Amino acid sequence: MANFIESETAQRITTIRINRPDKKNALTDEMYYGLADALRAANADPATRVIVLTGTGDSYTAGNDIGSFVAQSNASKEDNARKPDGRDRHPVPDLLDALISVDKPTIAAVNGLAIGIGTTMLFHIDLVYASESARFAMPFVNLGVVPEAGTSLLLPRAVGRQRAAELFLFGDQFGPETAHECGFVNAILPADRLMPHVLEVAGKLAQKAPGAIRETKKLMRQHGPALDAAMHREARVFAAQLRTPESKEAMRAFAERRAPDFSAFE
Repeated sequence: MANFIESETAQRITTIRINRPDKKNALTDEMYYGLADALRAANADPATRVIVLTGTGDSYTAGNDIGSFVAQSNASKEDNARKPDGRDRHPVPDLLDALISVDKPTIAAVNGLAIGIGTTMLFHIDLVYASESARFAMPFVNLGVVPEAGTSLLLPRAVGRQRAAELFLFGDQFGPETAHECGFVNAILPADRLMPHVLEVAGKLAQKAPGAIRETKKLMRQHGPALDAAMHREARVFAAQLRTPESKEAMRAFAERRAPDFSAFE
C-alpha cells in the first residue's frame, strides 16, 4: 500500500504496518488517510477476523509529522476548514472514525516510540501490548495545542483527574510500566517476543465467535455520545489553538531544536 502504510493478511489476521522508519513513522496527512483506508478495508474483508497495528523499526509512530503541524498553523481558518477532495473528514478525524468504527478485534503492538496520536489512538484499540523499549507521550501542551482523540474524557476516567493532568500538562515521555499502570497497555514484553505474542493472541481471537465479538464491542461503546461530543470539542479547540502565537512559537522552537519561550504570553 502507498503512503508508507503496508497491509498483509494471513491466517485471518490482517497486520497493518506504519513503514516510515527514517522519520520514526511520523504521520503525514496521506498516511492518516492510508491507515484509515487500510482499517476500513480489513474490517470489510471476510478473510479478516483480527486487525493488528504496528510500526517498523524502533517506533510505533512518533505522532503527527511536524511539517503538517507547521502548515496547518500557518494556514488561514478558511484553508483549514476545507476538506480534501473526495474525503468526508480531515486526516486525523478520518483515522479516528475508521478506528472507532471497526467491529473486529484490534490489537496494537507498540514496538517503540508512541508519541501524540501514537498514544491517544491506543485508547480506541481493544488490546495493547508494548515492548520493554516502548515510550509514550502526549506532548500537546508543549506544542501549544490540546489533547485529541477523546482523551480529555477517557484518560481522566481511567486514571483520575490528577494523574491525567500530570500526563497532559507536562507532556513528558513515560515508559510501558506507567502505561500498564494507567490501564491502556495489557502487557509488556521483550522486543523479540512482542510480535510473536501479539500474533498468538490474535490467533486465539480469530477462532472465537465473530458475532459475539462484534456485539461485545458495541456494548463497550455505550459511552459513544459523550465520546463523540468530547472529540468534537477537542477538534474545535485544537484547530483554534494551532493558529495562536504561542503554538507558532512552540513549532518554531521544535524546528530550531530549542526550548520555546512563552514568557510574553498570558
